[in-house]
Amino acid sequence: MDKNITMEKQIRQARGEEPADFVLKNCTIVDVFCGDTRQGDIAICGKHIAGIGEYSGLEEVDCGGSFVAPGFMEGHIHIESSMLTPAQFANTVIGHGTTTVVCDPHEIANVAGVKGIQYFTDDTQNLATKIYCMAPSCVPATHLENSGATLDSQSISILLDQPQILGLAEMMNFPGVLFQDKEVMAKLAIARKKAVPIDGHAPGLSGKDLQAYIGAGIGSDHECVTAAEATEKICSGMYVFIREGSTAKNLKSLLPAVTARNANRFLLVTDDCHPHELLTEGHLDRILRKAIRLGLDPITAIRMVTINVANYFGLKGVGGIAPGYTANLVVFDNLKDIQVRSVFVAGKQIVQETASEKTTASETINKYPEVYQSVNVDIENLSFAIAAKGKKARVIKIIKNELITEKAELTMKIADGFAHADSERDIVKLAVVERHHRTGNVGLGFVQGIGLKHGALASTIGHDSHNITVLGVNDEDMLLAVKTITKQQGGIAVVADGKVLATLILDVAGLMSGADAESVARSFSELLEAAKRLGVQVDDPFMYMSFLALPVIPHLKITDLGLVDVDKFSHVDLWVV
Repeated sequence: MDKNITMEKQIRQARGEEPADFVLKNCTIVDVFCGDTRQGDIAICGKHIAGIGEYSGLEEVDCGGSFVAPGFMEGHIHIESSMLTPAQFANTVIGHGTTTVVCDPHEIANVAGVKGIQYFTDDTQNLATKIYCMAPSCVPATHLENSGATLDSQSISILLDQPQILGLAEMMNFPGVLFQDKEVMAKLAIARKKAVPIDGHAPGLSGKDLQAYIGAGIGSDHECVTAAEATEKICSGMYVFIREGSTAKNLKSLLPAVTARNANRFLLVTDDCHPHELLTEGHLDRILRKAIRLGLDPITAIRMVTINVANYFGLKGVGGIAPGYTANLVVFDNLKDIQVRSVFVAGKQIVQETASEKTTASETINKYPEVYQSVNVDIENLSFAIAAKGKKARVIKIIKNELITEKAELTMKIADGFAHADSERDIVKLAVVERHHRTGNVGLGFVQGIGLKHGALASTIGHDSHNITVLGVNDEDMLLAVKTITKQQGGIAVVADGKVLATLILDVAGLMSGADAESVARSFSELLEAAKRLGVQVDDPFMYMSFLALPVIPHLKITDLGLVDVDKFSHVDLWVV
């Protein structure tokens, strides 16, 4: 119960013996329990719903027949992908009806470990949107790279005792589950003992391997790309999170798997969401509109971002409109085109606060220096020279609109004993610079398919270890780009001919900015325009760059330790002998 609100008072208000504190009158209530709508008033006592029916209150708002649904709930997102701090992200999505978020702080954990997760939980206190975390299960993601931190089973056990941390985040290392890796088994055992949800990550896993994976206690998957895959996982007891983010979009292909009988096992999630999309299209409301346009029943869609989320994560008293539930409510006028008109959190109509009203940057920096001083590179000894050890090299080939890459063996442009970029054939130099421990590691290679003709691009966003990824036509501009983002302690830079053309400062773990969403989106747009002027042909080169260093997505990738043949899950020499 609310502080200073007694159960007796709530009962009296529910029975109509005294006026409710607040009443939403003349509502068309979206009933996620029965899958229907009904007319009535919603009486609120303190932060909770006292009753539904016909009520009077000390304060009343006439909804005039508008629809009122439970506050929307995000079941899986990496907030870092928005390039906003958790507080700024919350300030952005609350106006779109998102009142609860379950995030996986996997990205900042790879940079700053437990301290990074603590930063997340601290930054999300006293916000209108309630943000929960899952404990990242795979930090580092692989042995093929250097990350900033390691989360072992002991760290996981400590994290899972925190009330804001709901369970174990996506178990990406499904081979580790199937082959019973000791540390993976220890993490799963801890989560099972504590009886918390365990999220999965099992693209394409099927048959007996899927049965073994689920039997280890893993309850969800967000990597399905076909209706058949989703159906198999649902039938085996999983929840399936249908992902429709800024990068991966699976809604259209997975909706055919949703039926009236199994819809309670599906969630709609974003996984990643860029600031421009949040501002121009929305958050979960955007997915709801699209799902409904594609033919999904509107109330079924709303259940997939409300009660289904609450049920999967074991969140009591949210996700529905019923007596005793927290009064998180979203008001809109059209069930088939959901445009959020008003949002109530804990019984109060929300006016967004700014992050600066909550805390100051200097206070946060002093408390979390690991988060704000996360770029540690020996610039003076940095070199991108590639000595020619043959005529042909293994080149990463970009596939447009795909995260997977192809392997190419190409004859290189060689001069004075060194291999160089060849912009005429769209081959540019690529490097991953270790930025966490000042090891001096630099993985060197080439990439084809970006379209860059001049200059260089660099970024501290590089899944999953988030080292510096830089590509360029010449070594001098590559060095300047790395110097620029090192000096600003994280971010993205576009340079050419010795000049910095555009930057975005991401001084929070090299992943996020404390600025508001509008400022971040504007700076990112300037980066895209600058890259386009240098000849870039893909829509978002920085997204491609961020995944070039992820050695768990086929086929050829690069880390600070060198080229990785993902199919063999091992490093491979740059030169073809």
